[in-house]
Amino acid sequence: MEPADWRPLASVGAGVREIRIHTETEHRVCYIARFAEGVYVLHAFEKRSQKTAARDIDLARTRYRELLQWRREQGYGKD
Repeated sequence: MEPADWRPLASVGAGVREIRIHTETEHRVCYIARFAEGVYVLHAFEKRSQKTAARDIDLARTRYRELLQWRREQGYGKD
């Protein structure tokens, strides 16, 4: 089942998605769910402007790379 409001975040990494949560303030959750062992949340934050801050994208991208490295070290299959 797909989230109600999401978009792909190819700028972070292959298979990364962003869930958009609309309340009194805007929230975002960046995650990847393409691996059999689980869903990994890379970053969650409150959005304060129209454009996503570069530091939030950079942090999600760094965590994505770290996740792929960790999976290789743990002996998981091909990314």
